[in-house]
Amino acid sequence: MEQQALVFALIGVLGIGAQWIAWRTGWPAIALMLAAGVIAGPITGLIIPEHTFGNLLEPMISVAVALILFEGGLSLNFRELRKTEGAVTRLMMIGIPLGWVLGSLACYYVAGLVWPVAILFAGILVVTGPTVVIPLLRQSNIAARPRAILKWEAIVNDPFGALCAVITYEYLRRVDEGGTLASVVIALLGAAVVSGLIGYGMARAIAWAFPRGHVPEYLKAPVLLVAVIGTFVLSNLIQQETGLLAVTVMGIAIANMRLDSLRDIHPFKENVTVLLISGVFVLLSASLDFEVLRLFEWRFAAFLFALLFLVRPATVLIALAFSKLPWNERLLIAWIAPRGVVAVAVSGLFALRLDQLGYGNGNILVTLSFAVVVATIIAHGFSIRHVARWLKVTGATQKGLLVVGSTPWSISLARQIQSLGLPVMIVDTSWQRLSAARQAGIETYHGEILAETTEERLDLTQFQVLVATTENEAYNALVCSEFAHDIGRDSVYQLGGSGDHEDHRRLPEALRGRAMFTAGHGVEDILRREAAGWTFRKTRISEQFKFDHARSILPDEADMLLVLRKDGLIRFFTHAARPAPQNGDIVISYGPSRHGDPDANQVFETGEVVA
Repeated sequence: MEQQALVFALIGVLGIGAQWIAWRTGWPAIALMLAAGVIAGPITGLIIPEHTFGNLLEPMISVAVALILFEGGLSLNFRELRKTEGAVTRLMMIGIPLGWVLGSLACYYVAGLVWPVAILFAGILVVTGPTVVIPLLRQSNIAARPRAILKWEAIVNDPFGALCAVITYEYLRRVDEGGTLASVVIALLGAAVVSGLIGYGMARAIAWAFPRGHVPEYLKAPVLLVAVIGTFVLSNLIQQETGLLAVTVMGIAIANMRLDSLRDIHPFKENVTVLLISGVFVLLSASLDFEVLRLFEWRFAAFLFALLFLVRPATVLIALAFSKLPWNERLLIAWIAPRGVVAVAVSGLFALRLDQLGYGNGNILVTLSFAVVVATIIAHGFSIRHVARWLKVTGATQKGLLVVGSTPWSISLARQIQSLGLPVMIVDTSWQRLSAARQAGIETYHGEILAETTEERLDLTQFQVLVATTENEAYNALVCSEFAHDIGRDSVYQLGGSGDHEDHRRLPEALRGRAMFTAGHGVEDILRREAAGWTFRKTRISEQFKFDHARSILPDEADMLLVLRKDGLIRFFTHAARPAPQNGDIVISYGPSRHGDPDANQVFETGEVVA
């Protein structure tokens, strides 16, 4: 018992530690988790999953994959699908069968597998999988459309890859009993339809029960988790591996039923998924057996080359032929296809079953599947940013500032940021209020920032900071609270709200953004200062002109507003945080205008004004 607890703790530390290092360094999280598992498993022997968990290992991983697929399905909105120009449908209807055929040829002629095993393994390889694609997309700056296509493909294709393998296995098992391929396919498709209906039915039950108060708020997340696991297990009882399809359908169905409760549950589900992805990947890589890897032959290297540079590109380019997608996006999608948890887990499962049927290549599947996982994770994980940049399929090169509320003060702030080379957008519901921003050459968005349609029209990934500057402080707080999860609680700011911590009328910190300015000026404070002629000033910090000197030459009433780091990172001075400017940083302050002050769009450096 104590050993199992230690292993659980070690898996958590390694998995989440790898994710944290990836966040700090920009390296692919999947590659780091793979390396952590290999070091803890076959190299040092600290984690031996088969000994620690025994027969529970396979069901643990299966349930974890089901929860990951369900959470992935929750992120798939049909409005986003419409933006993909039919690419996801093509990749499913044309790409899966074509990838299966081309993969089978590569497995037989290049890897040297016998035909039955080659066909089964090629079915497994049509998947990419959210366990590897989602962390990869989270860390890369890819444009919205190819990002959506890769995400949809990863989540939707996962259960179909398992079904391809099941179809092959069931045919091999029943062929001696007189079964035909048509009978096997019809039976499995029937089971898949039933499983899909089970998943959809469970989604409808959740959508009926939650809004009507039949489940209390504190039980909604646990009920949803249990419902997912129950759906997965029930579908697998009907036909093995159809549970993945059921939970995927369940997740997509719930995502498109507009349940208000999911807005509160989704962060919890996302956190659980991060834990599961980390743990499962460490477990699977720790299960790697060097003895099995000795079966690796040089022809397998040729197979990996064919898979990466022939099978995947040909599959995608043929499937997307004559589509509306531009060529650079097609080429990026053709390159990115990392394999992960499902490929390894399903390969290990069918390796045992093929051995029982008398096919000697069964044990080679484990070697090949791990080789495919390692090769694709390293190749795609370390290259995705460079390839996207080379193909010009990246989002904004520098993440900018999103300003909610078009006022004279917010327009002046936007001009300061824009003059420093960072993108800025102002959002407001009033076309008239936005006219001044448009005249100033600032990008605008006309609409309600909190509306559902904004999610599909406005790409939030292009912004690093949100500031709410409307004249309604309560609305500012609502906007910051809504977008804190997407942009980061430390990156949403608002006018007003610091106040007296003992004031019972004050909104709690958790419901507001960070208060701009160390004094936490409210809207009325800013209006008074505007009327008094206060202006912005920009000062570059250098070896000769330190921050203390820059502060000393400002009027006593002036306030420091923000720091723009050399790397383009924006940090505001707040009542709770005071960033320390370094050499090369630019500080923007807000203070009374003095006689003879130069244009606010110029930068003060070493005490002098420079153009």
